[in-house]
Amino acid sequence: MQNNVRPESMERITTKALADAFIDEQVKAIREQVGDKKVLLALSGGVDSSVVAALLIKAIGKQLVCVHVNHGLLRKGEPEQVVKVFRDEMDANLVYVDAVDRFLDKLAGVAEPEKKRKIIGAEFIRVFEEEARKQEGISFLAQGTIYPDILESDGVKAHHNVGGLPEDLQFELVEPVKLLFKDEVRVVGEALGLPHGMVYRQPFPGPGLGVRCLGAITRDRLNALREADAILREEFDKNGLAGKVWQYFISVPDMKSVGVKDGKRYEGWPAIIRAVNTTDAMTATIEEIPYTLLHHITARITAEVDGINRVLYDLTPKPVGTIEWE
Repeated sequence: MQNNVRPESMERITTKALADAFIDEQVKAIREQVGDKKVLLALSGGVDSSVVAALLIKAIGKQLVCVHVNHGLLRKGEPEQVVKVFRDEMDANLVYVDAVDRFLDKLAGVAEPEKKRKIIGAEFIRVFEEEARKQEGISFLAQGTIYPDILESDGVKAHHNVGGLPEDLQFELVEPVKLLFKDEVRVVGEALGLPHGMVYRQPFPGPGLGVRCLGAITRDRLNALREADAILREEFDKNGLAGKVWQYFISVPDMKSVGVKDGKRYEGWPAIIRAVNTTDAMTATIEEIPYTLLHHITARITAEVDGINRVLYDLTPKPVGTIEWE
């Protein structure tokens, strides 16, 4: 599977048996490609990088060096989950980097979405490069590239992979899931024994909450976004929507409106709910969410999250709107 075109004859991976066969095939291919050399992986905790990590751990164990960069733009509890699952449970060779202040300081005052993406991407490469230089004997770079990334690789996903490393750090690539769609990656992840919550974790953009904290990122608004998003995910889990809706999240724009709290007027941000269904992320439809649940989520967010005084629901499919706001 060295080319970037999925054969028309390739069967969709929908069962554990098909996933197991794929895993066996990839473990063999990885061992042949890598031999006794070391592989470096940027482990975000997302579905794709997590499945690639588990696949590589199965194939080559401690020859894999996972680097998890906490850039401060992850969802609530995610950095802790990565450490728990990979370091504590899977005994992975994991390097954890706390770069929160470094990223947020670089992003201060930057409102333009593409500029934010470029800053996050460039800073990530710098942090990753620093960690790569600390390692000895790395010959390969593993990436969680999946098939839609290849189909959309015309600049739409400029932030996605760890491209742009310096000339002296040009590793050979290991991309074991590059011909799979997201739903197939999940089936493979389950077969590898990853926790259900991680395998069915919401798809998450490379710049993380950086493209959901719309406009110039401030720490207080970023924190409000993180808390509101955690409430949305908790309520979808509790109400049986987690397995039915492909992607759901909150964006918080850099604008305020007047509200009322404790009998007084005050200004707060709106939280915008996005809930879409898709099979390939190329197009997306809007999911019907019961009004009673929307009312309950609204009540919780406005009561529990400092600074948010309105909750809105985005009804726009893709096309016309992209899944992310920025």
